[in-house]
Amino acid sequence: MNRNLSAALIVIGNEILSGRTQDLNIKFLGGELGKIGIFLNEVRIIADNENKIIKTVQELKDRHNYVFTTGGIGPTHDDITSLSVAKAFGAELELHEPSAKKMREHYGSNLNEARLKMAHIPSGASPIETKITSAPGFKIENVFVLAGVPMIAKAMFDALLPELSVGPPIISRYIEALLGEGDIANQLEKIQNKFPDTDIGSYPFFRKGEIGLSVVAKGTNPEKINNIIYEVEKIIKSKNRKYKIDDDVI
Repeated sequence: MNRNLSAALIVIGNEILSGRTQDLNIKFLGGELGKIGIFLNEVRIIADNENKIIKTVQELKDRHNYVFTTGGIGPTHDDITSLSVAKAFGAELELHEPSAKKMREHYGSNLNEARLKMAHIPSGASPIETKITSAPGFKIENVFVLAGVPMIAKAMFDALLPELSVGPPIISRYIEALLGEGDIANQLEKIQNKFPDTDIGSYPFFRKGEIGLSVVAKGTNPEKINNIIYEVEKIIKSKNRKYKIDDDVI
């Protein structure tokens, strides 16, 4: 598949790695980026560790058009993402006075040093501001640093959306059948070789005592996607198996 515009996501947080908190941002960002033709090609889930964050940001920013991070920009001692990203670029954290002003207006006398920490962004960065929080995310070069709370991450993504380049939207269709992956593996490989610029995924399932699989075709060319689903349907029909097809022809 042609992946001219690619992105990576770094999910930062010990609570994600421990299983205590379930991440919701991967699904959201993957879907939203796909709508504008940006392929989320890589996701890293890493701990609240300064050296790990620095190394991961430096590695991925040179590999992808865009890098997004979520988590670790709050007021507590383990919120070290902003400082770590600054160090990844050889920058210093500095108080962003317009954000600090908004926080003073929002918190009033409850604004303490810990909360004011959230108004610090790397020198040379620009804030990502939303209406639902006075504390900003920020952008530095091709790295976008977002909050971990899904509602706030979504608002920050919506705010930065106009800055992103766009390509043809990534679309998909699926067909499900009651047969095992091994029954059509060779045929799927041939279809994939015939359509090398479109992703064909095979995903097994077990429902109500029956084994089946879902074949998903994903790419930017609607005609090719429809043709793939049609070819898979013919194979399934030849085996006289029950199946369900995505009715949304594109």
